[in-house]
Amino acid sequence: MHYLDGPSSVDAMPTAASQKTVSVCRDCLAEYAQERTVCAHCGSERMVSHPELGELSLAHIDCDAFYAAIEKRDDPSLADKPVLIGGGKRGVVSTACYIARRYGPRSAMPMFKALKMCPEAVVIRPNMAKYAEASRQVRAIFDAATPLVEPLSLDEAFLDLAGTSTLFRRSPAATLAFVAREIERVVRITVSIGLSYNKFLAKVASDLDKPRGFAVIGRADAVSRLHDMPITKIPGVGPALADRLKVDGIFTIGDIQARPEEELALRYGETGAHLAHLAHGQDMRRVHTERESKSISSETTFETDIADPAELRRQLWIQSERVSERLKKNELAGRTVALKLKTSKFKLITRHHRLQSPTQLAELIFRAGEAMLLREAKGTMYRLIGIGAEGLCDAHLADQPDLFSDGPKHHVGVEKAMDAVRAKFGRKAIAKGRAAKTK
Repeated sequence: MHYLDGPSSVDAMPTAASQKTVSVCRDCLAEYAQERTVCAHCGSERMVSHPELGELSLAHIDCDAFYAAIEKRDDPSLADKPVLIGGGKRGVVSTACYIARRYGPRSAMPMFKALKMCPEAVVIRPNMAKYAEASRQVRAIFDAATPLVEPLSLDEAFLDLAGTSTLFRRSPAATLAFVAREIERVVRITVSIGLSYNKFLAKVASDLDKPRGFAVIGRADAVSRLHDMPITKIPGVGPALADRLKVDGIFTIGDIQARPEEELALRYGETGAHLAHLAHGQDMRRVHTERESKSISSETTFETDIADPAELRRQLWIQSERVSERLKKNELAGRTVALKLKTSKFKLITRHHRLQSPTQLAELIFRAGEAMLLREAKGTMYRLIGIGAEGLCDAHLADQPDLFSDGPKHHVGVEKAMDAVRAKFGRKAIAKGRAAKTK
């Protein structure tokens, strides 16, 4: 990947070693030692300025409405239309484009509710293979900027650019501007950037100026910038904890800042101390380049609610095969099987079963899930079923031969044979009888 050096004038683009960077042009990458609203080099008004700009190097980058942006990129007729990515009327919204968000739809909202708010929206089922390919392109651009990349999902990551100034002869802020520009050129989508001195504040900053934004939070202004934000901006503060905090008169991060850490720790334990630290802009977490995968799962939302145990078993088998395929592809195995059910009234039910030994076999995943399912399938109407493998480990630990049973050995042989047929002739070439629809 080629990195543009930008203007050669030291006055227009000082290096980190020569002058303190306070402003950066997001279009031509020119850097200035004073605050500017217009770039003297190219005339752009897309400037990012902050007194500590040249001292900050930890960033959070988030692709703007990622799934919807990819669909609009590939179908220009969608450019000015509200687009919802999701699994049909019975599913939930995976991504709402910014036009759709004006009417109220948001990610994780039931699709039927989103369509009531925005009936003219175009609904598109997710194309994960396409999104994964775009994510790989984005990741390659990240990796060219710094080896310290911590992906959080397909469309967001933390980057630590400390030490890159000497390599690229520009500040981390200018390199981030280049990264955003390169993603627009190569992937043809936009990103929003948050730059700060720790992960929490970088994540907060990336939400401040969307889409195609670049926001900065420094040490001197962290507490004041956080003060008026709702407590839900703090990671881990979900609805239950937020309600508990509100009972105690805590509605904003400023309310937390006003309480002594000892008081918060006494009232909420370790969580209270953690809240106090983040509210004052303190976060010691480092960027981890390799995130351990905690689980691999698959789920489906039904077009109509299902109570029939036989049909639930069939759907469970389909999801078990998908989990098995992903485990094998990633050379992983799971020690625990997790069942997920959601009732017609949106009540979530989860059950777990610890296996005697790790597995990546669809048959064993299904059997563990089936036993848990049959205890729940007693007339209740369900709208969603999912199965997952947790406690992941290397595949070589999976499905070891048993001295007293040929079970694992038999299932390994059967699934290897099925995998070979599918690899040659396609996924639908062979299937077990339990995958067939019941009458």
